[in-house]
Amino acid sequence: MSLSAVLARIDDQLPTATERLMGLLRIPSISTDPAYRDACQDAADWLVADLKSLGVKAQKRPTPGHPMVVGHIDGPSDGAGPHLLFYGHYDVQPVDPLDLWNTDPFDPQLQDSDHGKVIRARGASDDKGQLMTFVEACRAYKDVTGALPCKITFFFEGEEESGSPSLIPFMRENADELSADIALICDTSMVAPGVPSIASQLRGMLKDEFTITGPRIDLHSGHYGGPGLNPLREISRLITSFHDDTGRVAVEGFYEGVHEVPDDLLRQWETCGFDEHAYLTSVGYTQPHGEKAYPTLVQQWARPTLEINGLWGGYQGAGSKTVIPSKAHCKLTCRLVGDMDPDALRAKIRKHVEDRLSPDVKIAWDQDLEGSPAAVMNIDRPEFEKARAALSDEWAREAVFTGMGGSIPIAGYFKEILGLDAMLIGFAQEDDAIHSPNEKYNLSSFHKGIRSWARVLDALAG
Repeated sequence: MSLSAVLARIDDQLPTATERLMGLLRIPSISTDPAYRDACQDAADWLVADLKSLGVKAQKRPTPGHPMVVGHIDGPSDGAGPHLLFYGHYDVQPVDPLDLWNTDPFDPQLQDSDHGKVIRARGASDDKGQLMTFVEACRAYKDVTGALPCKITFFFEGEEESGSPSLIPFMRENADELSADIALICDTSMVAPGVPSIASQLRGMLKDEFTITGPRIDLHSGHYGGPGLNPLREISRLITSFHDDTGRVAVEGFYEGVHEVPDDLLRQWETCGFDEHAYLTSVGYTQPHGEKAYPTLVQQWARPTLEINGLWGGYQGAGSKTVIPSKAHCKLTCRLVGDMDPDALRAKIRKHVEDRLSPDVKIAWDQDLEGSPAAVMNIDRPEFEKARAALSDEWAREAVFTGMGGSIPIAGYFKEILGLDAMLIGFAQEDDAIHSPNEKYNLSSFHKGIRSWARVLDALAG
């Protein structure tokens, strides 16, 4: 049977597929909160049952944290086609602040919006809706043809939103079972509405945290104001030293391993449909504030950053309290590109801070170290061009290779542990409010995402 019959089946079954997604979205699988441990188990069970309904040999596999879901299904009887590994995650971010949600985050709603119908719920875009685009494409293909076009391994994680502590050990212990020809990841976005995108590079991540201690106790600001060193003023001085007036990071050696964007890729980015004005004004900016020597899209996709994510100390209650606090705290993250080494960079940042400490100040660094390097995809593989052509056919617009400002460490782990190149194709939009109140996923993203994966599967099998 032809691909057109599979696409027609997807169109016909969209209401049923949407209701299936609603069932998964109703499960509050918040991985970082122990109160939702049972819900994470329920989400894994739901996925196992759904995969089994497709004829997939699926299992819930225990880990020290939340379970993995692993499933296998053969392709055509002649064994033709590649072996694909598809990855997604079923856990979601916490919903706080709950009072900013317009609906119950775990009572998914199909709502009208200025851009068409949307599915409103926590996890609708990140990553349950995206995950189910692939599953539903497989379902339609199997319903119409009786088999999938190639052998597929499904690999669903339950800790992506809480640092993936069980992921690397599980992958190493089950490397043979997870081996395939190429990995597919659907946890990314489109560069602009209607522009199909394949991510060609991802920024890495480095996290750190430190506490500055001045006096051994909080002090009366009348008795010690003046001669007393205030840790909040000290930490403010330190963080302002991180950047110069052009937006560059001023930490010595910070840019080691950073490369310029190749001209051919840069030209593709310049015509990819990115709307700088909409990107900035949608969140209240009037201009970019990063490195002045680089355009906004290059800042987002191909330049490293050092950001202050949290800064606190002293009295936090109502009214005032006239104290010089004993401690001040800072959380920071860096987005990494190219060949930047997270461990080496952490040492440079810590040296930068420690070299600038005032007398009578002590510093304590967090010991829960997290860091992953950037990932660059091997877009010279023929699978990438096949997928790009399939996406172009579905969206009636040439698909583009893009960068990504965010970090998806699993792509690097596939290469490091399993020796697999990864292809990242996603259908989220920039306004999906992932990790925020009122998260949504466009119904058109869900629908055309399913159709897109059906086309990609057909193309890769050819």
